[in-house]
Amino acid sequence: MNQQAKWAIVTGGSRGLGFETAKGLIAAGYFVYIIGKDENRAKESAEKLGCKYRAVDVSESKEFRKVLVDITTEAKDAGFGVLDVLVLSHGVMSEKMSKTLRTSDEEWRRTLSINLDAVFTAVNELAPAMAEARKGRVIVYSACLGRMSGPGTHGGLAPYRISKAGVNAFVKNLSYETGLGARGFLVDAICPGHCRTDMGGQD
Repeated sequence: MNQQAKWAIVTGGSRGLGFETAKGLIAAGYFVYIIGKDENRAKESAEKLGCKYRAVDVSESKEFRKVLVDITTEAKDAGFGVLDVLVLSHGVMSEKMSKTLRTSDEEWRRTLSINLDAVFTAVNELAPAMAEARKGRVIVYSACLGRMSGPGTHGGLAPYRISKAGVNAFVKNLSYETGLGARGFLVDAICPGHCRTDMGGQD
């Protein structure tokens, strides 16, 4: 493998939007690692895609960070350069009745640890090398419910909405810190809309 080969990491890649994103990257010629929580599902998805995989609970920051280090080391040993694309598509929906004044500590922590804290962990671990190399793209799947204005901002699903608002703020802050793309490193958040996935449902 030469240093010109492009590679990517996709969290939440064992299903839904992450799986489709990984499929698209592979079709575009990228060597891809997917990360999923369930070992069997991640392995099965990786076999379908023809890519590498790791299984880890991204809410466990120390374990998640270790997996990211292991992937980077393995890729480097295989002759890859600095990571080209990081797609963070993992996420969970909060409980249906989780309004701000009715949410438990456990539900708040569960949702924020996956939707926001794990985004920080991945970016904090992987993006410094990308920014230093003046290359690479970080794409975070956010949600329209995380907007602070406009449709869909009328309360409810508090942990989910607030975690995605945090993602939007995180991405905007990081983009300014890294020169808004002028230095070759780009970061953005996207709202894919309501899709037919395990989270989105059949409708």
